Amino acid sequence: VQLQASGGGLVQAGGSLMLSCAASGGTLSRYAMGWFRQAPGKEREFVAGISWNGGSSIYADSVKGRFTVSRDNAKNTVYLQMNSLKSEDTAVYYCATGRSAALLKANLISSWGQGTQVTVSS
Repeated sequence: VQLQASGGGLVQAGGSLMLSCAASGGTLSRYAMGWFRQAPGKEREFVAGISWNGGSSIYADSVKGRFTVSRDNAKNTVYLQMNSLKSEDTAVYYCATGRSAALLKANLISSWGQGTQVTVSS
């Protein structure tokens, strides 16, 4: 399955963005899905993960209460709603598939997609 993240852009601190991750060449409903990000000069980090049916989700402490991950298996798409954005959220955001949200959080990733840049100005 090929993944493509979109929806990034430039936003002021306190603003919101919704990222999408669309799949082609396969169905996302077979996988747990995760969002990761990588800021300049930093390692890639886990942001959020969601189970294959959307029944459970987990978040990094840094985004808990501000970001919401969701999915629409009928549309083969996963979303990341980002609210109350901060300058430290600036990064390239990637989506990934995995066997479970917990394994994604442990960086056990099956496949990556191309990222989308999010820039938060203060």
